[in-house]
Amino acid sequence: MSTVRAEAGDQEPLDLIRFQLDEVVVVKLRGAREMKGRLQGYDSHCNMVLSDAEESIYGEDDGVVVKKTDMVFVRGDSVILISPVSE
Repeated sequence: MSTVRAEAGDQEPLDLIRFQLDEVVVVKLRGAREMKGRLQGYDSHCNMVLSDAEESIYGEDDGVVVKKTDMVFVRGDSVILISPVSE
């Protein structure tokens, strides 16, 4: 059995999220929802805290419902995609 060692230049997938701390991101969620806000923190389960957040809920008949909040916790098990936003 061989052992693979990480070198100093190697990156893990969550390291890319670290570069987005205090930046605005869009988080696509299960259930036809997405959150947009400033990333304040995250953990290895993709749980996140967003400030100045805006939640968009896409309904079949009602169109889009938008809810705004100062701070929100997003559970990692509902996260599908995380993307930076250029302002």
